[in-house]
Order: sequence, then structure tokens, then C-alpha cells
Amino acid sequence: MASAALAGGIAQAQNPQAQNAPVNILPDTLKPATKPAPVQPTLVQPPVVPTLPPIRIPRLSAAQEATLTSWLADVAAPGLARTNPAATATLTGDALVAEALDRARAIHAGRLDTTDFLTVWALRPAAYDPTRSFADAVAGNQLQSWIVNLAPPYAGYDGLRRGLVNYRAIKDNGGWRAIPAGPALSMGQTDARVLALRQRLAVEDRDVSVKGTTFDAPLRDAVQRAQRRYGLNPTGSAGAETLAALNVGVDDRIGAIMANMERWRWLPAELPTHRIQVNIAAAVLTVFEGDRPVKSMRAVTGRPGDETPMLQSNIRSIVINPPWNVPTSIATRELWPKERANKGYLAKHGFKIIGTPATGQRLQQAAGATSALGRLKFDFDNSFSVYLHDTPSRAKFSSYSRLASHGCVRLEKPVELAELVLKDDPKWTGDAVQAAIDAGPTQRVALPQQVAVYLLYWTAFASGNGQMNFRDDPYGWDKLLASKIEASTRRAAMTVAVQGVSQ
Repeated sequence: MASAALAGGIAQAQNPQAQNAPVNILPDTLKPATKPAPVQPTLVQPPVVPTLPPIRIPRLSAAQEATLTSWLADVAAPGLARTNPAATATLTGDALVAEALDRARAIHAGRLDTTDFLTVWALRPAAYDPTRSFADAVAGNQLQSWIVNLAPPYAGYDGLRRGLVNYRAIKDNGGWRAIPAGPALSMGQTDARVLALRQRLAVEDRDVSVKGTTFDAPLRDAVQRAQRRYGLNPTGSAGAETLAALNVGVDDRIGAIMANMERWRWLPAELPTHRIQVNIAAAVLTVFEGDRPVKSMRAVTGRPGDETPMLQSNIRSIVINPPWNVPTSIATRELWPKERANKGYLAKHGFKIIGTPATGQRLQQAAGATSALGRLKFDFDNSFSVYLHDTPSRAKFSSYSRLASHGCVRLEKPVELAELVLKDDPKWTGDAVQAAIDAGPTQRVALPQQVAVYLLYWTAFASGNGQMNFRDDPYGWDKLLASKIEASTRRAAMTVAVQGVSQ
């Protein structure tokens, strides 16, 4: 205060007129308010983003133009169309470069624009611009090497590419004839349809004799091989399921290969070496360590209408003896109607109602032997509220058709999976997981290291010997994706053609 008064005195001494100025003796609350000094807005300058010089693509030589023209003419080879279009005017200059860059993006990161994805196709390819690598390849006269290295670096993709060559050749040779409808064909039978069966099997299996109307032991073995290729029960008899798989047309098989090649393009350039993969269509879970499969088990995946989404995430924790917080859709569609039809159904099956009609009600099923989640739940972040879990319903695991869940993935051997992902935690060695289950309380266990999980939809893949394997397309995604691929290819070709005309 003294220093403030001193400052006021000095001010009066320096300004004689201030000595005769009137003094405001009103209390502070009655003094007129003083306007605060105006605040000048602070202008925040945006960060300076360096402008990169445009990438200059060297002029193509005649040989390079010929290389690109030949490559671009076969749009069917990388699975971007079922057949090649009729020959059109040869592109040159900027139009040829534009088509080459478009084709590169399609082969490396997928033909579809992500705006054309279904919501449940939640995998998204990384952004990819081939301009720099293309310019370098032109400058270094390495175009052929550049073309070869565009494809995803996976044996699975390469197997499909080779399979596509074979099935395109089969189509060019007339495909195959459908086997006439009729009763199951089995060992010892003599029937004209047996000859049709032989001829059909021989298209994909060189070891099948195409002569004879009797169903003998070699034919039984050939039927079993085909059943394994199609993921069917290898009974050796050609019943309705087997005949239906054999009668799928070659165009549909080509479409399935195209769709699966596209899905490979949506994956990152390098998968985590430690990961869990679920093949939704085949309902199989595989664990990889050091990029090698170390464990496989059957699973139950979403039935049509309750599709299991394609996605990538990381398993962060396991819940032992989990309660089930019932999704509103399942409660509304299935459980509340059962309670109305049979009073006491919910209580009998371990459900309790949480909340009130005014605040909103939801259902929770208590943890225990009869809980829909079984004894283990593997949590990972995703927008679909799906996860891997145990189940008290074990019968479906003995079936070859295992699409029966609401979208989550039920596991045949959940304890073994839990022990595998927790093996680096000294607290969970030996029988510790089973002991915690038997103890009863619910507990969440954080993994010592998160494990990548991929839910994928593979309906076509090649064996180590190059033989193609197919699975049903239960969700109809293959046909939809193949049609989207071809439509996108046509749109891209039209765009480039317009650019060529405008040159």
C-alpha cells in the first residue's frame, strides 16, 4: 500500500494540475465502473507447411509405353475383371500414365474406394500414392520390376493369383457341366450320373478317371478330396451338399477368387508376427507366433443376418467368469418376447433386469456355467460390440456348418487360447486359468502384451500344392464385392478414356 501511495504522490508532483483535480470520495461500490481496456485478439499464425515440388515423371520411351500397354491390356489377370474388355484405342502420353497409376493403386491397395465399402467391411487399406515409385521406375528403366512388386507380399495372394490363371483357362475351355439332380451317389452304385460326376471332378483333379459308370474306391477317394477342398464332411458319398458345391459355376468361382484377392489388398503391407486370425466363412480360429501357425480350433461365427464383421483390433484383456450384458437388439428380438410368452423365463435362465421402465431397462445374465458367454471372454475394441468367447453350447463345434452366432465368435477351446496369450505372465502359468474359473468370481485380466486379432472372410485360398479350396459364401459378400470391383474398373477405364480424348 505504501508503495502505491508513493507512486500516486510522485504522479501528482510530476503533474501540477493533478493537485487541483476533484477527489472521488464515494465508496468503491458506488464509484462508476471503469471500462476495461479493450483486448486485442491474438492472431494465431497457421504453421508453415512446406510446399513439395510436383513429382516429375520422365517421358516414357517407346519400349516403356509398350510394356505398360501390354500390362494394362490384361485387366483380368490381377482379378479386376472376370474377362478382358474388347480392344480399345491405344493410350499414350498422360492418359497412359494415368491408367498405369490407377491400375497400380488398384493392385496394391484395392480396386474399391472406401466409400463403396459396407459398414461391416471394417478393414481399410492404407493410403497409397504410386506416383513417386512410378517416376523412379521410369527413370531407372525398371518398370517390369515395379509392376511385379505392386501386389500384396503374401503367399495367400500369390496362390489366388495362380489359381485365377487356372480357372480362367477352365472357363476358356468351356467350364464344366452340372451334374444332374438325383439321389446321393455312393460306393458300389452303377448309374449314368456317376460318369457325369467323374467328368466334373476331373476338371479340378487330374487323378480322376473320366471313364466308367460304377462308383468305385478311387472315385470315392476323389469325392473325399473334393469334399475337403470345399470344407464339407469327407464321407466319400456325393450327396446334396457335395453336388451343390460341384455345380457352382466357374464364373462364380472366378468371382470368389477376385473377391478374396481384393480382401488381401486391404491388409497392411506387413501383418504382426504374433496374431490371432479368424476365418469367418470357414469358422476357424488360428494363432500365429513368429508368423507361423501354432494352434487352430473350430469357432462359431455369425449367421446370415447377424454377420460377423471383418475388422482388425487388439485383444487387451480376458474376463474370467463374465456376466453377459445383453445387447438391446437381442433382448428386444428374442428375450423379452420369451418372457412375455413364458413368465419367469428370464429369472430361470439367470437374467436380471437392470433399470426401470422410466430410466430404461436392460438385461444382464449372471456369470456361471449356463451364461451365454461361458467362462471366458476376450475383449478388443471395435464399434460392433463383438468379441471372442466361450459358450455352454458345444454341439455346433462338431458340425461342418458353424455359422450360428449373433456376430460374436464362439471358441471351441477358450481355455487353451487364454493360456497361450497369458503364457508370458508368471501369475498365469500351469492351471492358473482353470483354477480362476473354478473359483467363481468375475475378474478381468490384462494381457502382458496386447495381441493383434483379425476377423477375415476367406472363401477361396490355395493349398501348399497350389490346389484351390473354396468355402460357401454365406453372407453373399463374394458376389457383391466382385460386382463392385468390376463396376469400379469400368468407371476408372471411362475416366481415363475421357482424359485421352481431351489430350
